[in-house]
Amino acid sequence: MNLPSESIKKALGPGERVLWSGQPRQGVYLRSADIMFVPFSVLWGGFAIFWEYSVVTLPSAPLFMALFGIPFVAVGLYLIVGRFFIEARQRANTHYAVTSQRIIIVSGLFSQGVKSLNLRTLSDLSLTENGSNYGSIFFGGGSPFSFMFRGFSSWPGMGSQLGPHFDQIQGARSVYEMIRNAQQAA
Repeated sequence: MNLPSESIKKALGPGERVLWSGQPRQGVYLRSADIMFVPFSVLWGGFAIFWEYSVVTLPSAPLFMALFGIPFVAVGLYLIVGRFFIEARQRANTHYAVTSQRIIIVSGLFSQGVKSLNLRTLSDLSLTENGSNYGSIFFGGGSPFSFMFRGFSSWPGMGSQLGPHFDQIQGARSVYEMIRNAQQAA
């Protein structure tokens, strides 16, 4: 267990004690969804850049055509490289805690929000692990198609599709067992 961050300490209620606190995996890394998303993003970005270059270098091309391609180039660049850095920044600003009473998730890119889940009313709990001692714990059902959005967490609004979860935490199985034990004690 890491020491609770200042943002977790601010979210604690009177008499509440922290059983575990941590953060998601830090830095830039690839997810399983990137197997399909990286080739798509290279195709999208490559075509958009080719389009824009072709239009800009044509002497008789209308200005509208040059301006039309700019948003597509911007999205392409974001898909190719920007999303990795935005997601890494989001994870750096995310803090998790399991307390004697609830689950706390503090996150946000520009401003931090607090999500609390009462241990007594928490009904659905699931764990996914990978071979590197990291895993994710999902609380509640989320969207029925949430599995499709796990690689897109850096897109605005995707957090609501995924539902509350601890994303890529170290020692996920032991935290999962700790939450189950805390639920029984609550």
